[in-house]
Amino acid sequence: MSTQETHSGLKAREAAIRILMAVTLKNRPFDIALDDITKEAGLGARDRAFVMNLVMLTLRRLGGLKALLASLLERGLPRNATWTEAALVTGLAQILLMRTADHAAVNETVTLVKNLPGKERGFAGLVNAVLRRAAREQEKLQAILNDTPERDLPNWIAESWTTAYGQDGMRKIAASLQSNPALDISLNPGENIQEWAEKLDARVMPNGTLRRTLTDVTQLPGYEDGIWWVQDLAASLPVMLLGDVAGKHILDMCAAPGGKTMQLASQGATVTAIDRNKNRLKRLVANLERTKLKATVVTADAAKCAPETPADAILLDAPCSATGTLRRNPDVIWTKAPEDVAKLTALQARILDHAFGLLPAGGTLVYCVCSLEPSEGREQIDAFLTRHSDASRSPVEAAEIGGISEVITADGDLLCLPSLLAEEGGMDGFFAARLKKIK
Repeated sequence: MSTQETHSGLKAREAAIRILMAVTLKNRPFDIALDDITKEAGLGARDRAFVMNLVMLTLRRLGGLKALLASLLERGLPRNATWTEAALVTGLAQILLMRTADHAAVNETVTLVKNLPGKERGFAGLVNAVLRRAAREQEKLQAILNDTPERDLPNWIAESWTTAYGQDGMRKIAASLQSNPALDISLNPGENIQEWAEKLDARVMPNGTLRRTLTDVTQLPGYEDGIWWVQDLAASLPVMLLGDVAGKHILDMCAAPGGKTMQLASQGATVTAIDRNKNRLKRLVANLERTKLKATVVTADAAKCAPETPADAILLDAPCSATGTLRRNPDVIWTKAPEDVAKLTALQARILDHAFGLLPAGGTLVYCVCSLEPSEGREQIDAFLTRHSDASRSPVEAAEIGGISEVITADGDLLCLPSLLAEEGGMDGFFAARLKKIK
């Protein structure tokens, strides 16, 4: 390995450690930390991709990696050895979960620790011993990691999911989070789905989603032409609950980054898309421009706003803990806590009450969240129905969503678990309920 390659590898691994610490210790969003730290390090596209994959994988398996590290340390680490711990965890991820050469993972991680300021440089020998042991016992340690998926979760998440879905259900969800998510694509309804399945090397899912392996979407056929957009299978289902929306005015509340807005517009709806986050709305506008779809975009607080033109129906994709998107956004569970869920639950209730007040008599409102927490889903709807005597649940039927009956609950709501359709690649966690305003 050349001196230049070694220097590049050191910079990339240092960036990965810094990003991991920024997310887990300072609660910085992963994408922002990734952009800032890789730019500061001056990393090229190849090194940036390595860093992104390493940190994403480490976050996805962080609980298990930390538990494994603890078993490899006789005395543990001092509380202030945060750099050393992050270096060890990323080193273990490279050796046990990536195809990184063992010697590169060990030597460059040790070099990084040797160069640390203060007392932590004294742990270089310990880091060397732990990572070399991991390389020697790779098969055994990989089995431990893969056989205990529940360790990848923070305790509060594991307890919440065990209460909601049982011990076996929690472990199945946790196991599904060990794998990479698929790339799901929503095709403009005017296009030939079979032709595009061939062009994109994808398969057609029951609801019409095209699914293929993850890749750089900008390099795929049809992206620049705006023929399709990226949208997880589960995220595409709530719009289907509104039925035929052609010619109707649909209020899409908390709309950014716009997957459901595009879905509605592509089906002929007149869409008013509302979101309070200006930066996220920029992405929505860019997506509309690329796909040549139209919607009225409004920057406003969904808990207070009212459209100038009354809506025929409302789609409310409420702000939530996003615990259903952990395969794609593994930083979520390490930056959230139970008190955050409680605050979001209260916010959802306020927005839901306000949105229902905008609905005409006989109108339909679809409430959805990409969360697996019952307080944000079923319990939120149960509480809403006790507050509103003029509201009723409108149960979902399998035929409306391509026959995917396993995601329909006893109440007639949607509950998509990441462990469902596992052989086909799973899906994001999602909850949706359809509500009617009684005339």
